[in-house]
Amino acid sequence: MKRILIVEDNIALSTGLSFDLEREGYKVDTVCSSGQAREAVRETEFDLIVLDINLPDGSGFELCRWIKELKDIPLIFLTACDMEKDTIKGFELGADDYITKPFSVGIFRRRVAAVLKRCEKENIGNIYNDGYLMVDFDKLMVIRENKAFMLTSSEYRLMKIFVANSGKVLTRQILLQKLWDNDGNFVDEHALTVNVNRLRSKIQNKGHKYIKTVYGMGYMWVGEKCNVL
Repeated sequence: MKRILIVEDNIALSTGLSFDLEREGYKVDTVCSSGQAREAVRETEFDLIVLDINLPDGSGFELCRWIKELKDIPLIFLTACDMEKDTIKGFELGADDYITKPFSVGIFRRRVAAVLKRCEKENIGNIYNDGYLMVDFDKLMVIRENKAFMLTSSEYRLMKIFVANSGKVLTRQILLQKLWDNDGNFVDEHALTVNVNRLRSKIQNKGHKYIKTVYGMGYMWVGEKCNVL
């Protein structure tokens, strides 16, 4: 059974979402502050966190940053902050989705299910290693120039898609479909741009380019083909 933590100070909304998700078969914990959320995350393993930005004792953005530094837990922002800069910031911090209030409960359920589905880690382990860049897909770790960097679950999925389609132009629509669901629904395109840029910063430098932008079309992996160890 998947376990979800809802961090929301609107008790009526939190209770309603909890009831609805539990009817779908999830185990749900609710807290109403950043402090309570930190305690819950330290003590319990969650499969997903639903997080408001405006909390009574701090910013949800800061809480997200703290969570991502501690554990790579899939996270959805659920907030009234609908400015583009807030959405971009949420994805930059590693959020898997960003839902603005008001929202449809039915759509919310589907987006929760979609995030949980796409964040399930593959059981078969493999390693990308071209002699310069090494990526451990089990540990979500990049080693470049003897320095280790952690991948988020979104970056992990993106890297796997690029490696599996080396030398092929992948349009943004194709990437969105492969990254999220078969119809490409429930995805903000900001997430793709942010994750591509973040992945580039971890695997590339001036002398080694892996992800090429094909202007007007999408992206292409131009690095060495994957060696599976």
